[in-house]
Amino acid sequence: MLTLRVDTSLASIDAAAWDGLLQAQATPTPFLCHAYLLAMETTGCAAPETGWEPHYFSLWDGGVLQAACALYVKSHSYGEYVFDWAWANAYHQHGLRYYPKAVLAVPFTPVPGSRLLARSTTQRTELLAQVRDWCNSQGMSSLHLLFGDAQDMAAANALGMLERHTVQFHWTNSVKGYRDFDEFLSVLAQDKRKKVRQERRKVREAGVSFSVREGSAISETDWDFFYRCYERTYLEHGNPPYLNRAFFSRLASHQPEDWVMFIGARNGVPIASSLIAIYADPMRARTQNGTEHPAETGGSVAYGRYWGALEPVDCLHFEACYYQPLQWCIAHGIARFEGGAQGEHKMARGLLPVTTCSAHWLAHPQFADAVDRFLERERAGVQGYLQELEMHSPLRGAAAPRPDTA
Repeated sequence: MLTLRVDTSLASIDAAAWDGLLQAQATPTPFLCHAYLLAMETTGCAAPETGWEPHYFSLWDGGVLQAACALYVKSHSYGEYVFDWAWANAYHQHGLRYYPKAVLAVPFTPVPGSRLLARSTTQRTELLAQVRDWCNSQGMSSLHLLFGDAQDMAAANALGMLERHTVQFHWTNSVKGYRDFDEFLSVLAQDKRKKVRQERRKVREAGVSFSVREGSAISETDWDFFYRCYERTYLEHGNPPYLNRAFFSRLASHQPEDWVMFIGARNGVPIASSLIAIYADPMRARTQNGTEHPAETGGSVAYGRYWGALEPVDCLHFEACYYQPLQWCIAHGIARFEGGAQGEHKMARGLLPVTTCSAHWLAHPQFADAVDRFLERERAGVQGYLQELEMHSPLRGAAAPRPDTA
């Protein structure tokens, strides 16, 4: 018999035990690491005050951690990237309360990956069942597992949760690894190659050049500048940023090797910055140009996360968020670059559509039936959308493989 624990701080669970369980999953990411989630919590980014009340579920066999997950009780639907505002509105129109609800997710992070950490399929399903039962006992309207991997979805399907599909755009390296950025461009259709080169030329002609900082070489001054850019861009769009400066300070001190920063400068003055995360798997280190990349840079996945600029420059966003990271990924043998949520414009830059999945449980039977019918129609629409995108593939013929799912 496994013992269930529910903690309101991740500090109550040993970091090595949590991270060891994470590394045993099919799709680990830096964003479910103990340090990352604890940074969200302790800096107040994901806290009751921001509408993200954390609860950490864990199953124990004696003193051995067997399964765990991070759940957040939500008073809104911001920062999730799987949109259910229409569901909340329908509840409201019928005099019912949609909030609080519960999500199994990484706050503000639409990155597919393992959400249910477990040593076996049985324990994963048991963990999710315990979470669902807890949500029911607490009067939650619903439970949402967002951007889960195939093992998560199998557990959700075993419990009869409703499946939802969305679309993201990811870049994949060639099987042998592109030699350089030009070789990558060679697999794109001629008009797309021309467009990328034109956009990069506009940034160069504006006098902007980029430098790269990796891991612990990112200085406190670099982090300060990056945050200025990140905050400015949010504020220019009329919203305060989800993440505060203290959060990035904790990342710098507790997860320094998981980050790569690109800084754009004009006339020696920094004006823009972007930040990507790296998951380096030593078992998947790539060999490129006859040289084996070390595990810390030669692993499998890079994730485009944040960016900002202090001055407007035509095409600067594309250079900072796509071309510079892709160039770095090619040089370091990274297998995949995930461009984040949404954005058809990414296709023209060589990122291809993939399907991402989430799972949903609604306590109200009639609403569950209505949402089930809606999701059936929506999944058919997503498939049609993917087929339409396929007709506008940026690839030249069949020059490169197309990923199917994340």
